Amino acid sequence: MRVLVTGGAGFIGSNFLNLSVPARPQDTFLNVDALTYAANLKNLEAIERAPNYSFERVDIADSAQVDQCFAGFEPDLVVHFAAESHVDRSIVAPDSFIRSNIIGTFNLLQAARARRTKSELLFLHVSTDEVFGSLGSEGFFTETTAYDPSSPYSASKASSDHLVRAYNRTYGLPTKITNCSNNYGPYQFPEKLIPLMILNALSDKPLPVYGEGTNVRDWLYVADHCSAIWTVIEKGRVGSTYNVGGNNEMKNIDVVHQLCRLVAEEAGKNEADLLELITYVKDRPGHDQRYAIDASKLKAECGWEPTETPDTGFRKTVRWYLDNPDWVESVRSGDYLRWMEQNYGGR
Repeated sequence: MRVLVTGGAGFIGSNFLNLSVPARPQDTFLNVDALTYAANLKNLEAIERAPNYSFERVDIADSAQVDQCFAGFEPDLVVHFAAESHVDRSIVAPDSFIRSNIIGTFNLLQAARARRTKSELLFLHVSTDEVFGSLGSEGFFTETTAYDPSSPYSASKASSDHLVRAYNRTYGLPTKITNCSNNYGPYQFPEKLIPLMILNALSDKPLPVYGEGTNVRDWLYVADHCSAIWTVIEKGRVGSTYNVGGNNEMKNIDVVHQLCRLVAEEAGKNEADLLELITYVKDRPGHDQRYAIDASKLKAECGWEPTETPDTGFRKTVRWYLDNPDWVESVRSGDYLRWMEQNYGGR
């Protein structure tokens, strides 16, 4: 099988490839990525010379580049991770989110539609629970929850979801959609809550928490998410949507407290000193209060369940950042951006 992965130099995509390429030597993987600020080819050093893996610098918002990529590779499966994903950035500069998340998805769907033969090409679209908006103190998002996005980011992802469904219903393109809860784990860019807290705690810097820290999220370890994606690819019904959650619903402040405890244990720091670094900052506009995923459809139809708890998954994540100081320094200094421009600036 020829697998085209978009956004494979980003956080979830790189984890997906690092797990998949060595485990599936019978498949050929092409990673296409525009190499924006949160992409990092150093995430993929372990597989960059694998005989069943290759990389091309492609901007999915450029239809000509997408068409050329599809014509040359002729994929059997498209796994679409590529997206601008940080809510705060979408509030400040929404235009890049419209370009990547909506126009980019449209270009991929057009190319897939033009080049598929019968039902041989499957399009798996990776999306977010943020398209559903905010929950109250009770209840869960299901696959039939009405869309109610709150930010430019979630609105752009909602738009891309609708496009994928439309191409399945109108053109018969075989598609599947996953809507996941908040991911965490290795290689996550430190603008996100968990790596930001870990790295700031290790450096004795303030730990900024929005509002009163009462916003609730369901936390999903990235390797669990990657296993869920393969489960949907192999067992999910064409034309269906599957929610993917970690069964780990926590308030943001409780996440920060637990990370302080784990950083103290793993790095030999004083937990009380780390807790004193917590700083409450002005809440961001349109900050959804609570997300919670009902993943029972995925369990019932495909047999998937998450394996990591907040303690095991968070501890693995803290340990990874402690064990990879060179990666952390390259991200903080911007060296990896300069390296990518030197090596891939013309492609």
